[in-house]
Amino acid sequence: MRWLETMTKKSYAKVNIFLKISGVRGEYHELVSRFVRVKDLYDTITFEEGKFREFTLEGKFGCETKKNTIYKAYTKLCEISSKVTEYFNHHKVKVDKNIPEFAGLGGGSSNAATFIIMVNSACSLGLCKDEMANIGATIGADVPFFIYEYESANVTGIGEIVEEFIEEPLDIETITPTIECNTGAVFREFRDKFYKEITNEESDKLLKMKSCDIVKDLSIEEANDLYLPASSVSSELINFAKDEYFFSGSGSSFFRIKNVG
Repeated sequence: MRWLETMTKKSYAKVNIFLKISGVRGEYHELVSRFVRVKDLYDTITFEEGKFREFTLEGKFGCETKKNTIYKAYTKLCEISSKVTEYFNHHKVKVDKNIPEFAGLGGGSSNAATFIIMVNSACSLGLCKDEMANIGATIGADVPFFIYEYESANVTGIGEIVEEFIEEPLDIETITPTIECNTGAVFREFRDKFYKEITNEESDKLLKMKSCDIVKDLSIEEANDLYLPASSVSSELINFAKDEYFFSGSGSSFFRIKNVG
């Protein structure tokens, strides 16, 4: 079969304009959140032609290949079609990393989603967005958002419900301290000391508001339920909670919208 020699795609970061917990589903927390793509912060994923005996992934990652979200996506796609295995006997995956890892910016989830989209095209799998999002949800809660490639979206459930939110483009600046926030530890701290659930009324209000209005109306503590537990686990975070800055995901990144108006 004749394959394209190379394929390249940007894998964007995201921030959570707000992140509220609405309940618990089994071992997972249900959330209400606004995800926004960060257009000037991205990794670059390339499929390069060659001959390879096994799946080959190159990039500066903080984990071994078999624990990488791209590898997990690869194994899921191999179950769908033998064309995927054949393709990666003739191509390697190269990732130019710019998104900090373990930072609340969704780098790993974005990489998995971008990889799925690229393989769907390269191998002519014919998967629609919903089918790819369902695959992505088995890899990570944030993956479906990146599959849909929305600039801004309301994300609910355990991350599997993604609805596009139309608003003006946002100019987002991020700061990532050299502090590694362990998501599991942050959620444990939240459950043990800070647990609360957003009401349906509060949820409906936030989901309808523009991101610029949310950052005008809410404080960093009010916007993200995970900020206080994260700063309880890693007290150094409070040194970065400056005026106009908000907290993304379970951290450790902070962000501000430069064109709030």
